[in-house]
Amino acid sequence: MKDRIYRDIDKLPSGRATGEITDGCLILEGGGWKGLYTVGVLDSMMMNGINISSVIGVSAGALSSVGYIAGQIGWSARIDLTYRHDPNYCGAGALIRDHGVTGFTYLFNDIVKELPLDEERFMSPSRKLAVTATNLLTGRITYFEKGKCDIFRAIQASATVPYVSAPVRINGVPYLDGGCAEKIPFSRAGRSGRKRVVVVRTRELSYRREPGVSKLARIVYGRYPYFVRSLANANENFNRTADTIEQKAREGSLFLIAPSEPVTVSRFDGDMDKLGNLYRLGFNDMESRISDLKAYLGM
Repeated sequence: MKDRIYRDIDKLPSGRATGEITDGCLILEGGGWKGLYTVGVLDSMMMNGINISSVIGVSAGALSSVGYIAGQIGWSARIDLTYRHDPNYCGAGALIRDHGVTGFTYLFNDIVKELPLDEERFMSPSRKLAVTATNLLTGRITYFEKGKCDIFRAIQASATVPYVSAPVRINGVPYLDGGCAEKIPFSRAGRSGRKRVVVVRTRELSYRREPGVSKLARIVYGRYPYFVRSLANANENFNRTADTIEQKAREGSLFLIAPSEPVTVSRFDGDMDKLGNLYRLGFNDMESRISDLKAYLGM
């Protein structure tokens, strides 16, 4: 397995974030392995004492939030860049145990023995976390809040990729990736009660999606017509949301960070150098804008 691990794994940052919390709402987009950009951004924020009080994440963004809320610098990066080619984390073992492409059981039961999660700090009520998943019965987004549900089960639902994964049932209701309905979980930002909003994108700002839904969606999810409708509308909704966020960033009413160069990492990319470089891009992009972010947050 050694040649399938990121070559500079020992050079990743480590340590604990300070206990100081900054009021604000942090929005984390999904994107599969493109989420390593977000992980880099969050590690830079922690190293610079920026621990935002409220986080909303979807899919890979939901997974990326775990190490940030727990205040563990480098934790998420080490997992992704060490276990990417472990079949129990991403492969046959994950399919057997979790009926999907990501081994959530392996992550939260086995990997955490090697890379322990500070669960006490993660579960502290001083930091709020909400993750989104798409209800197959209604086609609507559900927000699951830490402290009000099994948040790890909700994170699994949020990051369970459609077509290649079985739905995750919570209280008898089937859920899939929150990105099926809302790819950037921005709709709740205004209800977070926070005046300052920070959005982390995983694609360059010029990126937009083609509207519509594939025939495969109707075949695979035909018995969930509202879910198919959400899939059909998701890309157009994404484009509108991206436009809105960029406009608000220009006006100064929110802080937006996105990759400073085109992202070539695909949803299921296994090239460890590309993945490591994307993490570094996120880290360096945030480092270059730390002063601006602190000024926006009033730090």
